[in-house]
This record gives sequence, structure tokens and C-alpha cells, in this order.
Amino acid sequence: MSTIITGKAFVLGDNIDTDQIIPAEYLSYNPSDPAERKFFGKYACIGLPTGQSGLPQGNIPYVREGEWKCDYTFVIGGKNFGCGSSREHAPLALAEAGSKVVIADFFARIFYRNCVNGGYLLPAETPVRLIEGKIKTGDLLTLDIETSLLTNTGTGESWTLSPIGQVKPIVDAGGIFAYARTAGMIK
Repeated sequence: MSTIITGKAFVLGDNIDTDQIIPAEYLSYNPSDPAERKFFGKYACIGLPTGQSGLPQGNIPYVREGEWKCDYTFVIGGKNFGCGSSREHAPLALAEAGSKVVIADFFARIFYRNCVNGGYLLPAETPVRLIEGKIKTGDLLTLDIETSLLTNTGTGESWTLSPIGQVKPIVDAGGIFAYARTAGMIK
């Protein structure tokens, strides 16, 4: 993954749980089978309640009906993003849909670790509440990973995210086991 990531944002609210990211009915697909793995992307965020107050995206779908990929490089959430079950299918679904980075006020820790351990998404926490009008669904963002600087290219406003630390090499390697192999920690 490059140290500069640019793309559109998809904005969510607080307490987005893993059932909203990928409902249980879609967990019958096999993530190890490439022909079935893509279904996780197709059905990513299909469990979001539409038009509900508190969900800034309104009725904009994350993945358009009949498509396999989304238009969004960034998922922007609020507090307690990825709460609920410990299923690793949630970050996998966002990654299969095409997103690269998820930014939130704070994460449910198991979701955060699943992003990193599976090598699915780069998780970043923000000390600034971005979901309250600072970023809107469809805004073009740029993230400089080296400086942790996120910029809304439409407004020119920038925010410094919490340091990403040592997770980028793990995500770049494709997960914790792939990283351990490349680092010579395991065979």
C-alpha cells in the first residue's frame, strides 16, 4: 500500500456493528474460495438501516445494487465502530468491496485487530469527530500515512489522525501470519 491514499469517503455514524457491516445471512459464503469471497464485498453494509436519523449517509448504498465493488476508498465512522460480534468477516467485507482505510473516533478492539491481523484494512483513529459535517459521503480525501494527515481535498481542511504505529507493514503483508513469515518469525 502506498504511503499516500486518495479516494472517496463513505460516512457512517456511531455504534456501527458487524451485523450491519455484513449480516449473518451472508456468512455462508466461503472466504477461502475466490468465487465466493467476492460476495462479501457485494453485500458489505447491506445491513445498514436506511434513512435512519444518525446515519449521515442517508439512503446512499455502499455498494450499488448489482455491483461487486463500491466507489469508496475510505469508510468514516464515529464511536465504537465494528462493535458486536468478533467475526472477521466485517473488515473482510469492507476490503472486498474495495475500501482500503477505515477511520473512526474509536473502534471495538476486536474489529481493529481483525482489520490488522487479516491484512484487510488500515484502521486509523481520529481525535476529531469527522462524521459531524467535516466529511460527507462522496468527498474526496487524501491520507498521508507517514504524517497521519487526512485532507478533505474539496474543502482543503486537514486533520491529524492518531499515529498508525506498526500496523501498516502487517496490513501491507496481507496479515499477521504473512508478516511473520516475511519477517522470518515463522516458516
